[in-house]
Amino acid sequence: MNSSNEIIIQNRILYQSNACIVVNKQKGEAAQGVRIAAQGVRIAAQGAKEGIVNLPKELAKMLGVNRDTVQAAHRIDVPVTGCCLFALTKPALAFLYDVFAGKYDTPVEKQYWAIAEKPKNPVLKDGTLTHWIETNQKHNKTFVYNEEGSGRKKAVLHYRITGEGDNYLFLEVKLLSGRHHQIRAQLAAIGLYIKGDVKYGAKRSEKDGGIRLHARSLSFPNPLNPGEKIIVTADPPQMDNLWEAFIHSIDSIE
Repeated sequence: MNSSNEIIIQNRILYQSNACIVVNKQKGEAAQGVRIAAQGVRIAAQGAKEGIVNLPKELAKMLGVNRDTVQAAHRIDVPVTGCCLFALTKPALAFLYDVFAGKYDTPVEKQYWAIAEKPKNPVLKDGTLTHWIETNQKHNKTFVYNEEGSGRKKAVLHYRITGEGDNYLFLEVKLLSGRHHQIRAQLAAIGLYIKGDVKYGAKRSEKDGGIRLHARSLSFPNPLNPGEKIIVTADPPQMDNLWEAFIHSIDSIE
């Protein structure tokens, strides 16, 4: 791995220890389930066509760990950006699985930023959404219901509208459970369609195939010291006018 690629990767690392690493994932990168997807999490060196590296292999080389032990500890959808946690050892992976399953007193805290199309009907400026959701694996899509049912899982999130532009609303979302496509499906259920997310009702896709959903922050117990909390924060990897307006909306109310 050349030095320029080392810099690119290092700039994307939000936290690292001997047990785990948190990377600011870009849209289009895949961290599927417990294993890295077959194509790996791929990072393109800015402005360098040849600068494509396979994250697990290169991180293993950089950190001196067995490549086979570098595994995603939780899932972030391919078109979503932001904090993505990887375990570097099997004990750390087992610990983090238990943490995300709610088996520790210190909970995982996940906050997202979302830019949604302005809805036809008014919505509350903040609220807690509780649904029961079911995922169709064949079509890779989650369906939302207002009542319990066979095969459905409870999904809860809290959202707050921080501001708006001419065509979009800016939302902070606190994820209180971890379900497949949860934020995308639950917001769509109340008429808030994330920009670019055609699968869940957006008018049109983004040019690069991403959607305007960003894993802003992640808080979790340290696998090496469970009494210690690790908190990481990620800026959107590709900043533009919309994200700048989002950040300004937050700054203006804090």
